Amino acid sequence: MLDDTVNGLVAQFLESAHAAAATAETVGRNAEDLNASLLLATADDTFVLFSQPDDLDPMLFHLFLQNPRVITSPTKEQLSSVEAGVTDAFCGIASTGSVCVSITKSLTSPISILTRKHIVVVDSDTIVPRPRDVFSEIYLGGKGLSRSFSFITGPSATADMGPLVRGVHGPGKLHIIVLL
Repeated sequence: MLDDTVNGLVAQFLESAHAAAATAETVGRNAEDLNASLLLATADDTFVLFSQPDDLDPMLFHLFLQNPRVITSPTKEQLSSVEAGVTDAFCGIASTGSVCVSITKSLTSPISILTRKHIVVVDSDTIVPRPRDVFSEIYLGGKGLSRSFSFITGPSATADMGPLVRGVHGPGKLHIIVLL
C-alpha cells in the first residue's frame, strides 16, 4: 500500500512539475544513475556549481564530484558567470510540482537565484501531497519547521510588464531529478 501511495505521489509530482514548466525525471537511487542524469542535464554547461546536500546521502554525488567541470568553492568571477547549479531538496509537493530547498548552506541560495539553470535532486520518499504537509510531523517529522527554505515551482517567470518572460528573477530552467 505504501509503495502505491509513493508511486501515486511521484506521478502527480511529475505531472505538476511539467505543468509548471519544469522538466523532471526519475532515476534509480544510486550514484551511477544519478551521475548519468546529472551529466546529461549539464552536458552543455562549461562549469556547474554544486552545493553539498543537506538531506541526501553525499555518497550519491561522489561520481559527479569527480567531474572537473563541477565547482564546490567558486571564486567571485565563477559565481557571477556560471550557468548551472545543482542542489538537493528536502521534499517535493505533489499537487504543485514544487521543491523545497534549504537555504542555509553557502551555495544553495546563489544556485537557486543566480544560475540560468537550477537542477534539484529530491528523494521520492519525501514527496508530500500538499504544501501544508511540509510542516507536518506526520510526513516529514517537522523538517519544514526547523529550517529556512524556499518553495520553488517551475523556472522563474514574470508577466508584470507584458508577455510572460522566463528567467528574469532567477533561473530560466528548472530540472528536477526524483530518486526512486
